[in-house]
Amino acid sequence: MTVREETRDLETIPVGSLGIIPLRGCESMAEKIDAYLEKWRTERESQHKTTLAFSGYQRNSYILKSRVPRFGSGEGKGEILESVRGMDLYLLVDVTNYSQTYSLCGQVNHMSPDDHYQDLKRIIAAVGGKARRITVIMPYLYESRQHKRSSRESLDCAIALQELVKMGVDNIITFDAHDPRVQNSIPLHGFETVQPAYQFIKNLLNAEPDLQIDSDHMMVISPDEGGMSRAIYIANVLGLDMGMFYKRRDYTRIVNGRNPIVAHEFLGTSVKNKDMVIIDDMISSGDSALEVARALKGRGARKIFICATFGLFTNGVDKFDQAYANGDIDRVLTTNLIYQTPALLSREWYVNCDLSKYIAYLIDTLNHDVSISDLIDPNDRIQNALTRYRNRKKDGKQD
Repeated sequence: MTVREETRDLETIPVGSLGIIPLRGCESMAEKIDAYLEKWRTERESQHKTTLAFSGYQRNSYILKSRVPRFGSGEGKGEILESVRGMDLYLLVDVTNYSQTYSLCGQVNHMSPDDHYQDLKRIIAAVGGKARRITVIMPYLYESRQHKRSSRESLDCAIALQELVKMGVDNIITFDAHDPRVQNSIPLHGFETVQPAYQFIKNLLNAEPDLQIDSDHMMVISPDEGGMSRAIYIANVLGLDMGMFYKRRDYTRIVNGRNPIVAHEFLGTSVKNKDMVIIDDMISSGDSALEVARALKGRGARKIFICATFGLFTNGVDKFDQAYANGDIDRVLTTNLIYQTPALLSREWYVNCDLSKYIAYLIDTLNHDVSISDLIDPNDRIQNALTRYRNRKKDGKQD
């Protein structure tokens, strides 16, 4: 933990007594966050700890007991098993966690994003307006891939956001929203989309001890035109060149709801003998990321690192095993913001980027009603990580 993080100025009066409610599938993440908060608040020196405004500030746990039981028909209800009156609540939900199941007329049913979202609404309804403030932390924004209308079709993400604020949600925190402009649907409410750029860079530097981070030896790649902004940011803070691929699609056909990709065309300077950092918001099936990696290898690239905030791996990891065996990829970095299968975590090529401490910082800071601007912009932390990495290389040491 850096000095900057240890000495955060959080002497202001909390908005309310802190409470964290993890929805099904978020329990392990919530436990990590809770451990950080309990440690920091025990160690934090404050002359106000004994005042009424700081009542309940230090507790053994900030997690509140809740449940969403199901009837035999599959219907459910939300229950909060502790008082939440006057509390500053943070609800954690992972809408992609398909490992969670429930009984539906005697059949085992895996929870879909719709099921998780409905459970979130049930818990908000159970709060019943008694909390002082409700913040929903939804790392993978529900229906974020259905963010715009191109014909007569539903705008699911915008509808969901409007539903949440009408139910009393004050703030929504998400990570790497597919299109952050969807916040225009709730312009009078808090909406933050956070980029895990620092965590990617930190974990890549820890995993690879022999990188040369300069424009002669490394490039940042956007796999499509939609991801240009995140690639430009990473390239700028690292001082690297960037390139991009654009997807040439066959607009005469629709396969699985989308126009199939005919080819990935590259725009950029030479990649020969350079390390490539491919940055994207998600790995779904992984076909696009692996095709981009193969195209870069075909152009003479050295090492290939794929960084994606959400590793869905909807078709499993076998294709990535094969790509690793073929030398097409070297590392795949995704976060623990969504469910990770044991098979994924066991892979040699996989690097897990843990964001539990980062979320704990966000919650701790917001509970004190302090600006989170320095947490959202990680440039200083990235530069510090680069300096430490270069010093380690100079001294011939590794973490």
